[in-house]
Amino acid sequence: MESPESLLLLPIDDSIVFPGMSATLAIEIDEAEEHVLVVPRHEREFADVGTVAEVGDRVRLPGGGSAVTLTGLHRGIAGAAHTDSDGRLRVEVRQHTDPEPSDPEIRELVSEYRAVVEEILEIRGADRRISAFLRSITAPGQLADTAGFSPDLSFEQKREILETLDVPERLQKAIAMQRERLAEQQVRQRIREDVEDGAERQQREYFLRKQMESIRKELGEDEGSAVEEYRKKIEESGMPDEVAEQAERELSRLERSGEASGESSMIRTYLDWLVSVPWGERSDEKLDPVGAREVLDDDHAGLDDVKQRITEYIAVRKLRKERELPDDKRSGAILTLIGPPGTGKTSIGESIARATGREFVRMSLGGVRDEAEIRGHRRTYIGAMPGRLVRALRDAGTMNPVIMLDEVDKVGADWRGDPSSALLEVLDPAQNHSFRDHYLDVELDLSGVLFIATANMAETIPAPLLDRMEVVRFDGYTTDEKVAIARGYLWPRQRERNGLRPDEVELADSLLGEVITEYTREAGVRNLERELGKLLRKTATAIASGEATPPVEIDRKAIRDALGRQRFFQEAAERTAVPGVATGLSVTGAGGEVLFIEAAGMQGKGKDGLLLTGQLGDVMRESAQIALSYVRGHAEELDIDSSGFDEREFHLHVPAGAIPKDGPSAGITMTTALTSLLSGRPVKHTVGMTGEVTLQGRVLPIGGLKQKVLAAHAAGLTDVIIPERNRGDLDDVSEEVRGQLRFHPVMTVGEVLELALEPAASTTLAA
Repeated sequence: MESPESLLLLPIDDSIVFPGMSATLAIEIDEAEEHVLVVPRHEREFADVGTVAEVGDRVRLPGGGSAVTLTGLHRGIAGAAHTDSDGRLRVEVRQHTDPEPSDPEIRELVSEYRAVVEEILEIRGADRRISAFLRSITAPGQLADTAGFSPDLSFEQKREILETLDVPERLQKAIAMQRERLAEQQVRQRIREDVEDGAERQQREYFLRKQMESIRKELGEDEGSAVEEYRKKIEESGMPDEVAEQAERELSRLERSGEASGESSMIRTYLDWLVSVPWGERSDEKLDPVGAREVLDDDHAGLDDVKQRITEYIAVRKLRKERELPDDKRSGAILTLIGPPGTGKTSIGESIARATGREFVRMSLGGVRDEAEIRGHRRTYIGAMPGRLVRALRDAGTMNPVIMLDEVDKVGADWRGDPSSALLEVLDPAQNHSFRDHYLDVELDLSGVLFIATANMAETIPAPLLDRMEVVRFDGYTTDEKVAIARGYLWPRQRERNGLRPDEVELADSLLGEVITEYTREAGVRNLERELGKLLRKTATAIASGEATPPVEIDRKAIRDALGRQRFFQEAAERTAVPGVATGLSVTGAGGEVLFIEAAGMQGKGKDGLLLTGQLGDVMRESAQIALSYVRGHAEELDIDSSGFDEREFHLHVPAGAIPKDGPSAGITMTTALTSLLSGRPVKHTVGMTGEVTLQGRVLPIGGLKQKVLAAHAAGLTDVIIPERNRGDLDDVSEEVRGQLRFHPVMTVGEVLELALEPAASTTLAA
C-alpha cells in the first residue's frame, strides 16, 4: 500500500462504482479536485472500502445543476476523517492496487469464472460484445470486479466483492454468486421449454397455467397435492356432515377453477378458515364443584354470588354426566357480571376457566360499532373475514371454551349495523346451538361455550339483550374486604413487580386501612393497587439507592412522602352542621356515592321560584319540584311558618357540579334539606338517606341499595334511612356492614324528618 493521501469523500446511496467502471453523478465538484473517494452507503451505513475515482468531464444540467464523470481507478481504504475549510468531509485514504499473481490456482479460478459467466450470457442470449469485453480482461482482480455489472446481484453482494481485497478470495466469492445466477437461469430455461411445448396454440391463460405447473414440478408440488391436502384436513377436522358437504363443494370449485383463476385464493382462504375451527375438539372439563370453589377462593376474595353460580353450573353438569343424561344444548350458562370498575369482573373470567379446566378467550367489545365484528363479512366483499366468535374458537382450539365478552354495555351502533342485536342470538341458550357466521355460512354450535359478559351499568345494555343474560351484581367492597384483598392479592403482586422480597418491606393493616380511606374512594380496588404500587416503588428506590436497609417498615410519614397529602375526608359532620344540607346516597357507573344536597333561601319572586344547579337530569329536577311542593303543602305539620315562602326564592344545589346526575332516589334528601332550611333544624351528621318521594309524602323504593349502603359505610355514616319496601334488599349487604350501621326503613316523609333532623331547640323560623 502507498502512503495515505487526503481525498474528498463522496458517498453514493445503494450503488457501487468498481475500479475500471465509469459513472456520471449529478453532483458538483471543484475544478481543483482530481481524485475523490467514492464510498457506497446503505441506510447511513458506509462500506469499509471505497473506490478512488478520477474526476473527468464536468457538464451543466438543464435545471441549473451540474454533473461529473467519474472513472474508478483502484480500491481505497478510508482512514481518519476531517472537515476542510469549505466544510467538506475529507478522509485519509490508503490506496490498494491489486497485485498481478501468477499462481496456477488463480488461473483455474479465472477460467472457471469466465466459463460460468459465458454460460449465463448464452442462456440469456446476450450481445456477443459482452463476451468479447469479458475476454479482453486479463487481470484476475479486474475480472472479478466485472460482477459489479451484473443486474442480478444485490447491493450487499456487490459490496462484499468490493470489500474483498484478496484477489483469490474475491474470485471465489464472485464465482459462487454467479453459480447461483446460473442455477436460476437454468431453472427458468427449463420452465420456458416445458411451457412452450404445449402453449403454441393455446391462449395466454393456458400458458400461465402450464408455467405454474412447471414451477410446482420443480418444487416437487402440484395442484393435485394441494387439493388432497385440503381433503385430508377436512376428514381429520371432525366437522359435522353438513359442514363437510359445504367444504367438499368448495374444494370441487377449487379443483375445477385451477390455481390461476381469480377466485382460487378466495376459496383457499375460506377453506383455511373452515378447517381452522376446532369442530371435534373439546376440553376435558373438571367437574368438581368443591375443587372449583377452592380455585375461585384462591384467586379472588368475596364475590360469593358469582362463585356460587359457577359452582352450581359445575355441579349440574357433574350430575348429568354421572346419570348419563344427554347434553341439553339449550341449557348453556350465560352470566353477566355488572358492577363498578376495578371489582374483579374481567379477572374472574380466567379463574372460571381454570376452575372448569377450559380454555379462556377474551373479546373486548368496548366501542365496537360494526355488526360484522360479531357475525363476520359476507364472502362477496374484498378482505372478508369471519366474526370475532369464530376467531375466538380458533384461538381457543376447542368448542367449549370460556369466552369473556368484556364491556358489553359499551357496544355502539351506526350505519354499519348494531352489534348488540347480533349478540342476541349468541347469548340466547335457546338459539346459539345453531349460530350462523356470515363468512363461513354454516351452523356453529355455541351451546358448549361458557359466556361471561361484563358491564359497568345495566341501564346502557339494550333491554332485549339484557333479558337473555343471567345478571350477577358486583356491588363493590367494604373497607375490611379491601384490606383483605390488598393483603392477600394486591400487596404481594405489587411487591413482586417492584423487585422486593416478602421479608424486605412491611405495612401494618391499620396503615393499609388509612391508605384505603384517605387516598381512594372507589367501589373496586384498581386505584388502591396503583397507590400500593407507588408506595412500593418509593421503598424499592430507597433500598436500591442505599437510603434504607431492609427490612423496611412503612409508617405514616412514608405514606405521606410517597402518596402526598390526604385526598379524601370524612366530611359529613362539617357539611351538615348548618341547616339546609342533607346527606343523600346515590349510585353511578363507578359505584355508590355520597351526595350533600344543599338548600338556600333568598329574597325573590316567591311562589314557584326554585333554582336547581349541579347538572341534574329531568327526573331529578322533578323530584326537587315535588319536594318543594310537599314542604309548602305541609308547612303547618312541619312547624314551618307558611309566610316564610312569600317573596322568597329557593336554590337547590347538588355537588359535584361537573358530574351529570339523574334519578328519583334523592327525593327524600331534597325534602329533608328544604325542611331543615325552613325550620332551622340541622340534619344529623350521622344520617344518610335514599328514597323517592311523592306529593302525598309516601317514600317509594329505589335501586342499587347495596352500593349505596357501602358508600355510606365508607363515608363514616352510622344511620341509613331507606324505603320500607327495600328492607328485603338488606339481605344482600354483608353481615359485617349490617353490624356497623343502623337501618331505618320508612314509609312516609314524616318518619324521615323525625329520624334525620336534630330536635327543635325553639320554634324560631329560618330567616
